[in-house]
Amino acid sequence: MHLNPLTAKKLNRFRNIKRGYYSFLAILFLTALSAFAELLINSRALVVHYEGEYYFPTYGEFIPGETFGLGYSYETNYRELKERFRAEDSGNWLLMPLVPYDPFENNEYEGIFKPTPPSFADRHFLGTDTTGRDIVARLFYGLRIALVFSMAFLILTYVIGIAIGCLMGYFGGLVDLVGQRLIEIWSNMPFLYVVIIVFSVVPSTLSNTSRILILLTIMVAFSWMGMTYYMRTGAYKEKARDYVSAVEALGGGPLRIIFRHIIPNTLATIVTFMPFTIVGAITAVTALDYLGFGLPPPTPSLGELLKQGTDNLTTAPWIVASSFFALVSLLTLVAFVGEAIREAFDPKKFTVYQ
Repeated sequence: MHLNPLTAKKLNRFRNIKRGYYSFLAILFLTALSAFAELLINSRALVVHYEGEYYFPTYGEFIPGETFGLGYSYETNYRELKERFRAEDSGNWLLMPLVPYDPFENNEYEGIFKPTPPSFADRHFLGTDTTGRDIVARLFYGLRIALVFSMAFLILTYVIGIAIGCLMGYFGGLVDLVGQRLIEIWSNMPFLYVVIIVFSVVPSTLSNTSRILILLTIMVAFSWMGMTYYMRTGAYKEKARDYVSAVEALGGGPLRIIFRHIIPNTLATIVTFMPFTIVGAITAVTALDYLGFGLPPPTPSLGELLKQGTDNLTTAPWIVASSFFALVSLLTLVAFVGEAIREAFDPKKFTVYQ
């Protein structure tokens, strides 16, 4: 694949900004790990060897305990099965993930469900939350949900904002005037109140996936206007250039001009704002989770852990410490990437007039 020479120069400048480049690699690494989180953090065994047969429960349907001679029909407790295999020493074995807990699993401590401090012996490396759920599992799966949610938010926001902004900037006149007035009216709607009202009428029986999609829809509906104004300005500027007049003279239609010429020439603006949009999405959903209007429980989320941590600051400080450190680290990495992209793609800094 041959890149445009200007694009190649921008990418080389980005690679030379070490802080941003290494932060980008770290985010890619975290994203890859989170995509295969079940192989690292999960209550199901990765491999079970029993009576000469192999089982792979991690990505399959649940296997009842009676399959392994445990005498019950619900899903196997693989930590218990591992202890049994070790005690019997009959050649059967299984391999558990590094953290043998899932993010929804409640674990008793001294006979009750309560927060427990970090313990390497129990594999609760960052302790448990107020209901005995492993914090590493909650953080890791919460990170995956935050990344997927923010990427979906980014794509939808940019598709809507870029499309409307280009139409307003290219056609101008009445299209631009009506579009601006509608955006001004819509932008005055109170976002937080809308979220509270919508989730107060959404039935609790609705699936978690549907509730997450509703939250995503509301956030996108209130967030596309910013990109619209940038693209409107960019489209106005590019439309006035001679090459657009040349394309029109050759019979090029509006769609060809917008997609083949205007959008590629405003790519620096689009790319520069991407990391900051992701930061805004993660921050917004974390804040909504903290207030209780975000992702539905018991979905793992950074905001829900922060809420637990602040409510139990003196009795379980490890909850707020781990969630705060994870959130700050993630936002810092994304901010470093955004800063590097802004510097590498800055047209004012690297444009030379001759």
